[in-house]
Amino acid sequence: MEITAGQLAAMVHGTVEGNAQAVINNFAKIEEAAEGCLTFLANPKYTHHIYTTQATAVLVRRDFAAEHPVTATLIRVDDPYKTLADLLNYVSAQTTPAKRGIEQPAYVHESVAVPDDAYIGAFAYVGQGVKLGRNVKIYPQVYVGDGAVIDDDTILYPGVKVYHGCRVGKRCIVHSGTVIGSDGFGHAPKSDGTYEKIAQIGIVVIEDDVEIGANTTIDRATMDATVIRKGVKLDNLIQVAHNVEIGENTVMAAQVGIAGSTRIGRNNMVGGQVGFAGHITVGDNNAIGAQSGIPNNVGDGNRLMGYPAVNAYDFARQAAYMRRLGQMADDIKQLKKQIALLTDNKQPQDKQ
Repeated sequence: MEITAGQLAAMVHGTVEGNAQAVINNFAKIEEAAEGCLTFLANPKYTHHIYTTQATAVLVRRDFAAEHPVTATLIRVDDPYKTLADLLNYVSAQTTPAKRGIEQPAYVHESVAVPDDAYIGAFAYVGQGVKLGRNVKIYPQVYVGDGAVIDDDTILYPGVKVYHGCRVGKRCIVHSGTVIGSDGFGHAPKSDGTYEKIAQIGIVVIEDDVEIGANTTIDRATMDATVIRKGVKLDNLIQVAHNVEIGENTVMAAQVGIAGSTRIGRNNMVGGQVGFAGHITVGDNNAIGAQSGIPNNVGDGNRLMGYPAVNAYDFARQAAYMRRLGQMADDIKQLKKQIALLTDNKQPQDKQ
């Protein structure tokens, strides 16, 4: 695909500063871009690259002010990152072949009505009573258990497993290896030291516009439902335990673990490897740093880090003190020696 900077600017409602006839045929990061590439500048810490980039054109904010000469053509927009995302989505839609029909061999139960525009890949299994929405894409080796619901425009990539009775909403994307609806971790201790399995008879409900990364697991509820609200984005390798609820538009990076019956609110941003204890409530609009541990309830609008998680500013102070502990220990030893010498010098001398 080739397009001029001027044509691209018209597509994204931007303005051109430089050569409007410059030809763009690829995308690249600002520090790696070559001639013909479109790149973007959204994070200020990358600003120095704009003066040396070999990119043909750069998406920048409308108020960007260059401190040095820039050889690339600038395309000024309201939000460079979102504009780039829109362009990548457009290119992906134009270049990805639209799959339809049922490949063989695949198993689709006779009770399932498959829409004309749906796709079911080879070696997929679609069980009894499954409901499929319009334009659903079920890639090879996907398992959809009895009575499950996969709603309109949702994509299940290869190897996804959706257990019986679980529901996936509209326009969801579920990446390879993810398991939706496996049993929650419920075992009752017995007097002889063994454990009795507690049947997990609930389901998983995933609302609209959710994306779930590869090899994430979402356990079915003991009773009722484990719920992933609309707009949630989960990275790879996340564990969501039984009866958890994750609120709208919350995002989580890889390796987050959420113990059972925890409620997480809306618009939270959760870093990688964060651990949530069970049976707690986390409010809305929190930012939780990577590798933090959340053992107790959390309110709204906090910035947290550490284990147990504390205010991010307090954590930074603690980290600064930790880096100085060795020197502080040496200083204390030196002070103790000085105090001991002073004490010895003040002791009365024995008369001869």
